[in-house]
Amino acid sequence: MSERTIVITGASDGIGAAAARELARTGDRVVVVGRSAEKTRAVAAELGAEAFLADFARLDDVRELADRLLEAYPRIDVLANNAGGIMGERADTVDGHEKTFQVNHLAPFLLTTLLLERLIESSGRVIATSSVANSAFGHLEIDDLDAREKYSTNKAYGDSKLANILFTKELDTRYADRGLTTASFHPGGVATNFAADSTSPMRFVYNTVLRRVLISPEKGADTLVWLATSEPGADWVSGEYYVKRKVAKANPQAYDADLARELWDRSAAMVG
Repeated sequence: MSERTIVITGASDGIGAAAARELARTGDRVVVVGRSAEKTRAVAAELGAEAFLADFARLDDVRELADRLLEAYPRIDVLANNAGGIMGERADTVDGHEKTFQVNHLAPFLLTTLLLERLIESSGRVIATSSVANSAFGHLEIDDLDAREKYSTNKAYGDSKLANILFTKELDTRYADRGLTTASFHPGGVATNFAADSTSPMRFVYNTVLRRVLISPEKGADTLVWLATSEPGADWVSGEYYVKRKVAKANPQAYDADLARELWDRSAAMVG
């Protein structure tokens, strides 16, 4: 396989960094995107890769990131939308959207759509890091995407992870006939700093002795690496949600084609 260009967001730590290391090892050109300048540049330097900085709580950062990627890379073979997290008390971003929904869904939605033609020209693929929280906590309220009426840290996170699945399914519906392939996946419970700054009870698993039950970032990155390197159509089915390299059952809302289409339209309006 010739060298491909793989853009990974949230690649400064955790499964993003682990995936970047593995993909660089196998000969792909990895582009490391992160929020922390120190961590992002450190991972990029380790791999001899290029680093790009963006704070997904600022949509102008996402727009600038897309412009820089389009300028730098004549082809983009894989976009791994991996950046995200679980937040604390409800807060609006500078763009006026609930922070969890923006960072986990609106920002990758905007980045993907801004890169869409380049991805299609490259017969590329889009991979989204979702979570089993899509089923455990998610129930998308299409008229309250910014959670002004109903908010909890877990629900906001679950809703955003459900939105990741709906988005990848709608991408497949709209652009499969132009050669784009998509997938979402749950990495498992990974031993990282996830939830450290949130008010979610999940922080007690990730930041106490209970983290012994969690898997390594390398194991968590396995399905991402597999989706990025194996053959869509032969090894996996585009548009599906995966756990441990197998198609898994998601939230019932994830299979609502009308909801997926409406979420796309609402998201496009929200990011302008």
